[in-house]
Amino acid sequence: MTGRNILFLMTDQHRVDSLGAYGNTAAETPALDALAASGTRFDRWFTPTAICTPARASLLTGQAPFRHKLLANHERNVGYIEDLPDGQFAFSSALREAGYNCGLLGKWHAGTKRTAADFGFDGPHFDGWHNAIDHEDYLAYLEEHGLPPYEISDRIRGVLPNGGPGNLLAARLHQPVEATFEYYLATRTIEMLERYADDYRSGRRPFFLALHFFGPHLPYIVPSEYFDRFDPEQIELPVSMLETFAGKPPVQRNYSAHWAFDSLTVEQSRKLIAVSWGYITLIDEQIARVMAALERLGLVDDTAVFFTCDHGEFTGSHRLHDKGPAMYEDIYRTPGIVRIPGAPAGQVRDEFVSLLDCTATILELAGVDPTPATDSRSLVPLVAGDSPEWPDDIVCEFHGHQFPYPQRMLRNERYKLVVNPESVNELYDLGLDPDELQNVYELPEYGAIRQRMLERLYRLLQERGDNFSHWMTAMYPVGGVDYDPSFGGFDDAAYTPERTLVHE
Repeated sequence: MTGRNILFLMTDQHRVDSLGAYGNTAAETPALDALAASGTRFDRWFTPTAICTPARASLLTGQAPFRHKLLANHERNVGYIEDLPDGQFAFSSALREAGYNCGLLGKWHAGTKRTAADFGFDGPHFDGWHNAIDHEDYLAYLEEHGLPPYEISDRIRGVLPNGGPGNLLAARLHQPVEATFEYYLATRTIEMLERYADDYRSGRRPFFLALHFFGPHLPYIVPSEYFDRFDPEQIELPVSMLETFAGKPPVQRNYSAHWAFDSLTVEQSRKLIAVSWGYITLIDEQIARVMAALERLGLVDDTAVFFTCDHGEFTGSHRLHDKGPAMYEDIYRTPGIVRIPGAPAGQVRDEFVSLLDCTATILELAGVDPTPATDSRSLVPLVAGDSPEWPDDIVCEFHGHQFPYPQRMLRNERYKLVVNPESVNELYDLGLDPDELQNVYELPEYGAIRQRMLERLYRLLQERGDNFSHWMTAMYPVGGVDYDPSFGGFDDAAYTPERTLVHE
């Protein structure tokens, strides 16, 4: 038997600044803080795209969204494909072929018709983006344990531009913690872990086991002990709530209206942040249960553990909720923790890494060829404490949610460039403006930086084969062009910024 056991813990729509390990002194996340203390915390961990389905498909395949082409959530699909094609590489299928048990409990959301089972995962299938409170297995669990059904009150929502009720943002859940969907998922995970442990100890199979919580994705629906756990008056509102949208793409103001931010009071905004922290504490406690089971089963020294999420959440930052067509740190920079037995404990790495890099890491830990994970790079050397050559920037992308909206982002240590073809581009000086309130793209003093970043993004997109680069070819001075941008074969001369096309 070869390959290491892997436990993969994943949340949905999770702010990096909601964890104690990432500097939140008021939050209560002891289980995840302990994992960070015993492993490696990555401070520059990004999602390839801040939307559930494309990000999860990237984790599954090790390919950037533009390559696997599953670009939107099916609930708000804008005409893109809704499932990965037959024959698409997936790390889970490769692990199955290598003799692994593979299980996934919780959120799938990486396709419409093709389920986790189609990619080699054990476990019940859950459709959609939210807790599946009507799922037959969950209802059977409640009945088996004599637990009450789902019931909520104290709803928090705004008012939409058309005068209708806004999206539900939070509510009080009238169930004990044992009846919550989070507790249920952790219970089922522990049960599967026990079965897989028997297989592993008998020498038959190592395992990959994923627990994908649906939270803390809004709406934040939690029992009273978590709904009221944090005092809203003690919540410090994010600086970016001062957002005016001046000099920003107009779509951001529209999205703010869609999420009815300005119809909420300051007190409601504080309460939402407080309840989101309560939700995260609830999830942390369930992770603690799973980690305790791992120790009880004697698997700690044989099992690599990951914790991350698919993307972040605004929770009022930039007068926004949820996620969308705005490439701010709130939704692109996420938590990422990896513990590999035998590796140094308590490390903090500042390399630019991605959710995408989990795929090659998983494959390497399993002793499987990571080559098919085209856009993924193994984190094993970083976790081991080595200093391999590593890029000093990262590219992220977005393709739309509810309507097509292509974006590309280049982020380095100090600056962030966002190219928005239908609107104004963005450049942020994160050294002077960490809250990303001032778009300095047009300021003359940033001209040289803007030019360098445009050229760098263009080169990286071309190297990856991302056709977004063709827009940049035509619209910006990004260097010599050695092909006919029309793709018509009409002209075989080299194209340069100095050469103007004229009728001959």
